[in-house]
Amino acid sequence: MTLELNRVAKAYAQKEVLKDITFSFEKGKIYALLGRNGAGKTTLFNILADEIPKDGGAMALVEEQGARPLSTEDLAYVYSSPILPDFLTGYEFIRFFRDLHENRIDDLRPLDEYFDMMQILPEDRHRLIKEYSHGMKNKLQMMLFLIAKPPVILLDEPLTSLDVVVALEMKKLLRSIREDHIIIFSTHILQLALDLCDEIVILHEGKLQLVDHAMLTEPQVEDSIIALLTEPAHA
Repeated sequence: MTLELNRVAKAYAQKEVLKDITFSFEKGKIYALLGRNGAGKTTLFNILADEIPKDGGAMALVEEQGARPLSTEDLAYVYSSPILPDFLTGYEFIRFFRDLHENRIDDLRPLDEYFDMMQILPEDRHRLIKEYSHGMKNKLQMMLFLIAKPPVILLDEPLTSLDVVVALEMKKLLRSIREDHIIIFSTHILQLALDLCDEIVILHEGKLQLVDHAMLTEPQVEDSIIALLTEPAHA
């Protein structure tokens, strides 16, 4: 399975943020989407999630039986700033989500198993979400794709608010599920991209560019990637 982007474009006023992006993301890999602040990483995610309209192009999932347009049911979107119902407890929210998607979930397991996987303590599961820390809210978001298991997972800098131990746990979790998904991990932290991801994709001047694996093993990898992120569009 692949996620195919074909000439996806987006502009705000006179600024072209995404310029006819054509790219292919493969199942079984974690991709780091690396770019400077304002490069358009979140814009690309919002277009994939159908939260903002694109100006042109198409997005499709290509499987053995053929290609079909990407739909919101095909993906999970983990936001950098969690958007959750603060008036519910963590347990109530996860139960509501599971019940809402029950017809599309192959593996219905007890809810506490998911909380155990995310290492959310029993005493925290029945607290109101508004009392959760930012890191706990991020873990709750991640629980959603563990339940629904969509083919595409978009992660918009979800590890930046987590402490070192929890961030390591989340990285292990992502590695353990990657064979069944296309995972795109937006970040501006190069070391995290090098540590976690199978591929690094640069978003610069509105274009996507896959970083050559040979470059990732060079001693000067940081300088090489900085050069890619700062070179003029005509270079």
